[in-house]
Amino acid sequence: MPMGHTATAQTGSGGLTATEHRLANGLRVVLSEDHLAPVAAVCLWYDVGSRHEVKGRTGLAHLFEHLMFQGSAQVKGTDHFALVQGAGGSLNGTTSFERTNYFETMPAHQLELALWLEADRMGSLLSALDEESMENQRDVVKNERRQRYDNVPYGTAFEKLTALSYPEGHPYHHTPIGSMADLDAATLEDARAFFRANYAPNNAVLSVVGDIDPEQTLAWIEKYFGSIESHDGKQPPRDGSLPDTIGRELREVVEEQVPSRALMAAYRLPEDGTRACDAVDLALTVLGGGESSRLYNRLVRRDQTAVAAGFGLLRLAGAPSLGWLDVKTSGDVEVPTIEAAVDEELARFAEEGPTEEEMERAQAQLEREWLDRLGTVAGRADELCRYAVLFGDPQLALSAVGRVLDVTAAEVQEIAKARLRPDNRAVLVYEPTDSEEDAGDATDEAAEANAAAAGDNDEEEAAK
Repeated sequence: MPMGHTATAQTGSGGLTATEHRLANGLRVVLSEDHLAPVAAVCLWYDVGSRHEVKGRTGLAHLFEHLMFQGSAQVKGTDHFALVQGAGGSLNGTTSFERTNYFETMPAHQLELALWLEADRMGSLLSALDEESMENQRDVVKNERRQRYDNVPYGTAFEKLTALSYPEGHPYHHTPIGSMADLDAATLEDARAFFRANYAPNNAVLSVVGDIDPEQTLAWIEKYFGSIESHDGKQPPRDGSLPDTIGRELREVVEEQVPSRALMAAYRLPEDGTRACDAVDLALTVLGGGESSRLYNRLVRRDQTAVAAGFGLLRLAGAPSLGWLDVKTSGDVEVPTIEAAVDEELARFAEEGPTEEEMERAQAQLEREWLDRLGTVAGRADELCRYAVLFGDPQLALSAVGRVLDVTAAEVQEIAKARLRPDNRAVLVYEPTDSEEDAGDATDEAAEANAAAAGDNDEEEAAK
């Protein structure tokens, strides 16, 4: 049986516990009991994302997310979906810069089915991967790119800003969706080699959270995953480190048929897992986290020069994080007017720092978001995997909010002064190509789509 340790509640964890185990083949397992409802969540993170791809073969991690739903030795075609949904469960998969994950939420008595399904495709997907499934999912991903990026207003903004923010050759220079040319160039052998290198038990973390019997759950995991062989062929990701600041402003003007002018910017910020990253998260929450934020109050409410204004954090562990500014203008307002107001607010914040009330509100907002994530079995399973894969310790997920609440106003002011500067950002300016600028429903829809892309850059499984 797997080796493990006894659950102990972490300080600031709200009484939540998790136990860790490791199979002989290297698979890490994290279990967390929660008998509040008769459901169980299974989450499997593979330590592979777009940062592991090489030039000319971008998009393979996301393509493989789709291929994993196209059948394995015992499960033909799209029966993975049919079996889970037929048992009353839900499922999906996503890809980011730093990982690919797969997850199911099941009635507790159907947990064994979910574990068997995940083990079957981890251990035997190559036996079912053929040219037909490859071509089918290549077309699905290309169509997804058209629908979510190429053919929607502001759809390529995240891709453009990422390319500006990280230099050519950097592992985060391209986004997980990949390019059309690279998707076309990918071969069946490319896909098989990618699977062999990355989809191995010693490159994965499996978490199970909910109404479970830990001893029985471990027995099932050993039964279904224990015989899968480990691989040692994975290449480590390329170094993603960069200087703390860009050193100059990078700017691109995009002329497209969009509903309104827009100012978007990406600021280079501290890596995830650091105290400085928590401090800058609080700074961005004060500045642009919702309708009580400084930028929303200034641009939308007071000046009425914008219809939407937000400032959020894309946390990254293997490279500098990005602070994502997104402002859609109102009526005929020009972007320089917006930009001057933004810079004035950032300079004032760097000079004065947050008020006591702003700190309390921002910390409460981030605490609520943490509680929302850990309050569901699926959210907790995902967070346990995240901290295990990216930081080596799933227990950190249970006490993350305590670290945010420990940050001081002085630290927030200090990081804002050091990083939220014009010489530390990549800027994207959208100018409409036609004379009709509609700041109504189309703007709202585009802002929502773009915020989803910027939020965590996950590519959702399209076949659901």
